[in-house]
Amino acid sequence: MSPAGRLDPAGALRCPVGEPWQPPAGFAEICQQVLSRALDAATLALAPSCVAAITWRGRVVAVHTSGQPRMDGAPAGPGTVYRIASMSKSFLAAAALSLREDGVLNLDRPARELIDGLESARFGVGSVPLDATLDELLSNRSGIAEDNPWGDEHLAEPRQWMADRVAEGLRLSAFPGTVYQYSNLGVSQTGRAIEAVTGIPVEQAVRERILDPLGLSATRADPSMYPDGTDLARGFRTFDDGSHFRPEPFVGSGALGCIGELFSTVGDVASWMHFLGSAFDEIPDPGLETVLSASSRRRMQTGHTLMRTTEWPFAGRRLDGAGYGYGLICELDHRFGRVAQHSGGLPGFSSHMRWHPTTGIGVVVMANSDSFGAWRPASAILSTVLDAVGAPSARVRVWPEALEAASRMERTLVSGGSLEDLLEPVPDTGLLSRNVLRDVPWSVRSQRLAALTDQAGPVQESLPPLADRILTAPTPAALRWAVPCQRATLLCDLRMVGLHHPVVQAIDTQLAGPDGRKPAGEQSLAQDHIQVLI
Repeated sequence: MSPAGRLDPAGALRCPVGEPWQPPAGFAEICQQVLSRALDAATLALAPSCVAAITWRGRVVAVHTSGQPRMDGAPAGPGTVYRIASMSKSFLAAAALSLREDGVLNLDRPARELIDGLESARFGVGSVPLDATLDELLSNRSGIAEDNPWGDEHLAEPRQWMADRVAEGLRLSAFPGTVYQYSNLGVSQTGRAIEAVTGIPVEQAVRERILDPLGLSATRADPSMYPDGTDLARGFRTFDDGSHFRPEPFVGSGALGCIGELFSTVGDVASWMHFLGSAFDEIPDPGLETVLSASSRRRMQTGHTLMRTTEWPFAGRRLDGAGYGYGLICELDHRFGRVAQHSGGLPGFSSHMRWHPTTGIGVVVMANSDSFGAWRPASAILSTVLDAVGAPSARVRVWPEALEAASRMERTLVSGGSLEDLLEPVPDTGLLSRNVLRDVPWSVRSQRLAALTDQAGPVQESLPPLADRILTAPTPAALRWAVPCQRATLLCDLRMVGLHHPVVQAIDTQLAGPDGRKPAGEQSLAQDHIQVLI
């Protein structure tokens, strides 16, 4: 089976530990074609300029540029700088987690202990106080109300003005810690907490802890921080679907700046997506660990707050679940598994980044009009590329003990033996946990197996190695494999419990449907597309 190709009906990939997924031959050409098709004239008409890129593990593989970033005749290029707005939240979250790792910032501590004025916030007639933690503020479940349009307008307010508004007493719209509400004001309180524990502006903390160590020199908090001659996109607005554009001044940066002030390029965002997504590699890059641990980066890309998948930004997509992490939205795509993403939007700008940690493929789209809706083409582009390369939904390395357990059970059953011979009479001495044959006694199991064998026929002679018949492995402790018979295929499922000496806690045998991979009637699952490693 090719690491990059579509998964074979059966088989496992013997992949060296730590080797990342590899794209197929012609990957760059595939990506360029996808960009060209997705960014059609109707889409591009909504902004004076656009730069979009498909990336792999931090490298720009294909880029599409169009229009004029200042409407002055100069074309957009791969190095054009756009405002990335709320994509900034992931950088803020990373800085907060960096301080947490240093023992300076406790995300589980009530935020009001660090931030003056938050103790005045209340919810409902019972006057429930705001006891939200920094964790809940970062993951948009603090109880502070959704405030997207208001936040855009007040990004540049002085810090004291914002502190006064908070001290007057915020009125919460949900019990703290219970409901997702996208709150710029709430997330920005993390910036205030960072300033409280470091004594420096939050912008400086983000730069010193995250941007500079990663070499993200094109990512800055203010246009004045770029050298003269930088290809800096100006903002524009349209109210007639792109027939006319009017200049939009940069929204300033103040008390709310930490949630939306950054500017960047597709190259820097490519590096940022790889920095985050590579946290799921089998062996994390030790160089990146010095900036922020893989554990903390995985926390950012794990949903902490449940989100409805029937609303923006999930429209038209089939997801198994979604949640807000730390400065990032985390999706469980029904076909491709984990995807991390976030949009950015301010008057004059629209941006979106999204990536698939399993393969390292990412997409970033930037445009200088808030009508552009960068999330729409970015979402379509990533799904199209992942489909084109047959991307696995995950890569799972099976425990050697699980493979050995499956082999021993198969040998026992094919030879006409009894699973009772594999029970553990005392802990650590057998293969099967005692519950297996208590849940379904061997007398019942053997009758069921006989009935299945009557339908499927005798097991084929000279079976291929079991490792080549593995169909999926939802976790390293569980696998499904095929047993070809004369008239049909049997499917065996096994789950182990992760003790020091793992034992089998559940087994099942079913008749495969026409495709030979799933029982008839079993719904499609993301785990059907897992790339199994041994």
